[in-house]
Amino acid sequence: MKISIIIPAYNEEKYLKSTLEKIRIGLNSVSNQFEVIVVNNNSEDKTAEIAINSGARVVNESIHNIGKVRNTGAKSASGDVFIFIDADTLVPEELFQQIADIMQDKKCFGGAVAVAYEEFQRKWMKYYLLGWKFWGDVFNMKQGAAQFCRKTAFKELSGYDESIFMGEDIEFYWRLSKFARQNNGYLHFIENPKVITSSRRFDRMNLLKTFF
Repeated sequence: MKISIIIPAYNEEKYLKSTLEKIRIGLNSVSNQFEVIVVNNNSEDKTAEIAINSGARVVNESIHNIGKVRNTGAKSASGDVFIFIDADTLVPEELFQQIADIMQDKKCFGGAVAVAYEEFQRKWMKYYLLGWKFWGDVFNMKQGAAQFCRKTAFKELSGYDESIFMGEDIEFYWRLSKFARQNNGYLHFIENPKVITSSRRFDRMNLLKTFF
């Protein structure tokens, strides 16, 4: 089983190097074949250069649509399992081996990983996220900071929906869940260890935009 790690990246020179370093450490303990693909989304900084210097393969996508960027990475991937990691997300060392072990079960079509955030500048955000976690559990909303699935399932579902501007990760997870049920399979949500992602989006959005 070969693993493809796909990272969408637009002007991510500030975060990408650390993300790739954590990925490399995690892959050192994995016996599976693997590849790391950074999808350079028409960046104007050193994103592509950092990716190449870190040993990743770079593919380019000029259209600024996160669903399309993820799909472009998947089209160039040769793995049996796709793992999508955001460019500002740090993975724990044992995560990839855990995913590899989970995907040994042919009835598992994929899943997602719980997300923890760096410290917020606006302290009240942690209470907002507690509410988000509650409703996320109720409505089966799993974020795309770290999602994984079989290549075969991804192709059957035609990947992420490129017609929506945001929330493509949650929408894909819903379709993947339905697909798994229809094929007598299941998804696996990894509660621990969590990935750690940047809080930058929440720190710079105003209150109204945050809620919507």
